[in-house]
Amino acid sequence: MSAGKLPSLLPLTSRLTATIAKMESKLDEVSRKLAELQNQQTAPVLPEPVRSTFRIPRPVATRPAVATRPADDSRLDQLRARINEQEQEIAGTKDQLQQTRADLRGRLDSTRDELNGSIARTHDDLVALQKRGERNYYEFDADKSKQFQKVGPIRLSLRKADLKHKRYDVVLMVDDFEIQKKGVNLFEPVWVTVADRPQPLELVVSRLHKDQIGGYLSEPKYKTSELAAANSSTPGQRQ
Repeated sequence: MSAGKLPSLLPLTSRLTATIAKMESKLDEVSRKLAELQNQQTAPVLPEPVRSTFRIPRPVATRPAVATRPADDSRLDQLRARINEQEQEIAGTKDQLQQTRADLRGRLDSTRDELNGSIARTHDDLVALQKRGERNYYEFDADKSKQFQKVGPIRLSLRKADLKHKRYDVVLMVDDFEIQKKGVNLFEPVWVTVADRPQPLELVVSRLHKDQIGGYLSEPKYKTSELAAANSSTPGQRQ
């Protein structure tokens, strides 16, 4: 029986073999196509710089359009010209400001030299200044108070005396106006402009105690009106 069955199995075996061969052939073809697809997919990824080369020229396409618009170029030139003019004006203003500051410093130094040239630190120094006959001097002592004390042509009120740091706060009444001076140091001159005076008044505190200060106030010897009257009367006397 086994010998009779073997011939009947040969056709089936050959068909199976042929089927397997076809399947292997198709599998090889599928593998080849798959490899080609992988190569196609990986090929564009590798040369990444190539993509950037296509993106870079995009702005170049817009340049001819900008170049063909002279109106925009003229506006840009006008804007630049205005900026240059403003920069020149700012530079000129800075130079003028520096020159003005230098002039003010020179005038202030000149005024100080004309006033005294020195500060009286003691009573003897004050007497020596009085002997010059150029200014009037008023000595004073003031206690801490909100009330004003008359000193020469002005009034003053001591608000704070810092004995540790040698400085004080004071309020001055000048021509019906209040002037606050804070953190003034000992022997530091305080210049006060008063109407009908050719030069400022000078306030100097030379003594400082707890809730008390002392010093002097100086003013020009003559008022502006007195000097003007003297100058106007001199020609008539000479005639």
